[in-house]
Amino acid sequence: MFLNKFEPELINTVILLSVFLIIRIIGKIAIRKIGVKSAINEARIRLISRYFTVTLLIIFLFIEAFIVGVELDEISIVFSSVFAVIGVGLFAIWSILSNVTSGIIMFFSFPYKVGDKIKIHDKDFPIEAVIEDIRAFQLHLRMDNGDLVTYPNNLILQKAVTLLEKDAIEDFGDFH
Repeated sequence: MFLNKFEPELINTVILLSVFLIIRIIGKIAIRKIGVKSAINEARIRLISRYFTVTLLIIFLFIEAFIVGVELDEISIVFSSVFAVIGVGLFAIWSILSNVTSGIIMFFSFPYKVGDKIKIHDKDFPIEAVIEDIRAFQLHLRMDNGDLVTYPNNLILQKAVTLLEKDAIEDFGDFH
């Protein structure tokens, strides 16, 4: 009786779940290929894959709501309430969101890789260092004297940066 009543919804849900899994697998393979081709750190590849999966899951849940018969008015009320709360929270921590967004942009288009020696042209605090790690929120830069500097992702995209030496990380010995 239950299956007969909800058979179309169950079939559509199974199809949607299958499509979700296929798109997720193809997306993760594509992200991995881009990351390996660009010589990007394995941790960053996994991080971008998680972002992709979460975005895909939100889309899946939105479509699933339509499949089970939720009206557009009901969805809009829920989503507007959720986005209002998220918006207030993100406004309070906008710099974190900015750094995460910059980290995603850097994954696809940052011309420097882990191990490159760069110079950041900042008038107040110029930095000359080797990129030790590129994370979701910041870069880890190793100075010539061995000091570790964390530099926010959003600032690295706003400053002029010069490549001084490719693959300079081997010169540091025990520091990395």
